[in-house]
Amino acid sequence: MERYGEPIKPGVCTIVWSFAVAIFSVGGMMGSFSVGVIANKFGRRKSMFLVNILALIGGGLMGLCTLCSSFEMIIAGRLIIGLFCGLFTGLTPMYVGEVSPTPLRGAFGTLHQLGVVIGILIAQIFGLEYLLGSYKLWPVLLSLTVLPAIVQCILLPFCPESPRYLLINLNEEEQARKALVRLRGYEDVGKDMQDMKEESAKMAMEKKVTIPELFRIAAYRQPLLIAVMLHLSQQLSGINAVFYYSTGIFKSAGVSQPIYATIGAGAVNTVFTVVSLFLVERAGRRTLHLIGLGGMAISALAMTIALLLKDIEAVRYLSIAAVFAFVAMFEMGPGPIPWFIVAELFSQGPRPAAMAVAGCSNWTANFLVGISFPKLEELCGPYVFIIFMIFLIIFFIFTYFKVPETKGRTFDDIARGFSGAPPPTATSVEEPGRAALPASPVKEKIPLVEASKSSSEQGASSSKQAAADATKPSSVTQPLMDSSKEEKSNSNI
Repeated sequence: MERYGEPIKPGVCTIVWSFAVAIFSVGGMMGSFSVGVIANKFGRRKSMFLVNILALIGGGLMGLCTLCSSFEMIIAGRLIIGLFCGLFTGLTPMYVGEVSPTPLRGAFGTLHQLGVVIGILIAQIFGLEYLLGSYKLWPVLLSLTVLPAIVQCILLPFCPESPRYLLINLNEEEQARKALVRLRGYEDVGKDMQDMKEESAKMAMEKKVTIPELFRIAAYRQPLLIAVMLHLSQQLSGINAVFYYSTGIFKSAGVSQPIYATIGAGAVNTVFTVVSLFLVERAGRRTLHLIGLGGMAISALAMTIALLLKDIEAVRYLSIAAVFAFVAMFEMGPGPIPWFIVAELFSQGPRPAAMAVAGCSNWTANFLVGISFPKLEELCGPYVFIIFMIFLIIFFIFTYFKVPETKGRTFDDIARGFSGAPPPTATSVEEPGRAALPASPVKEKIPLVEASKSSSEQGASSSKQAAADATKPSSVTQPLMDSSKEEKSNSNI
């Protein structure tokens, strides 16, 4: 009104509003696709530090939009915040997965989703009309995005860089050891260092993996398919549609202030993310994901029935319970697990590219659901949740047959499982005077001395030779040699 001297036409206002909403997901797609390049170029910690600049710019644009009477600033701010979120939804799980100890990797990975749902809950609370949801204060609500970015910029210098990035990408062994000591809180980090060296030795035989190579190389196709399907299961589950429709559901159930019921759903969202945090290392990723998908499918069916029978008073409360159950089951599995399990499915080389592809598929599905759901809801009415129920059943079947359990397994072990390589042997023979090398999928065979040596070469066996013989079948014996002939033979490695 102030800018043009007349009100914006309702049709134009709807178009501008829809574009401002959709542009966030477009920014997320662009940002998530850039994760691999930025993470490899600047490192995990420095990348997160630099990306916070986008949050400051985007939040500033949205916060100042009313002072400048510019809806374009809202659209630009939403696009930049989308870029920021797309990058962070890849960088954060990657960093957390690489710094976490193997037994707690799932629990720490869930913290990423916990941060997301806490942010949603805080936004819902501050969005109340008597707080920041008023006509004059809503730009302040949008500008609050800058606060977490400022806090993270202050705290990130106290966090070490990913030791896996330091050792495997930069070959800085001493810096990686120091980072591990800081993270673990004790000096004995030999086992973690050895695991990373084994992965580094394997990566040394491979070149860096780009996004096109993820699709071309057969060894990466199955884990990439799993990663993309898990991310699609998150967005195509209908969780955003449920939140979109929840106010109407609560209103039809007779709730006088449905906004408070929606905040209640946000609280359930947060509580069950905490529950998942404690269960993920006990029940496992695959089990929780299956429970979540199955529970959401049942809840979607219950919501459909409740909406069809909403004129019956007792059934109205079933719809509220179904919404809460749907949200709870989402946070048990499809909410947190796809973000960090992608980092577990890939070794250090292809991980950034895989995170980029999976994240882009997530944001693309988010965009498509956001664009299509209002029209689907108009066409299908309450039956719209049957569509999501079908998707949930498909993802349940896929998870049951294709998704492996990654609980308690190292990154290299998981990657080896997809390649079909056998696990490393428990024993190894080292060359005298040479330091132990990291284990490699390709082992050099140990030459055996023929059993037909003359009796003159037999003598007292050394303790070293006896230890080697102890690992052979009893039917195979190795002749004994004196020290002078032992130097000439090929029996030593």
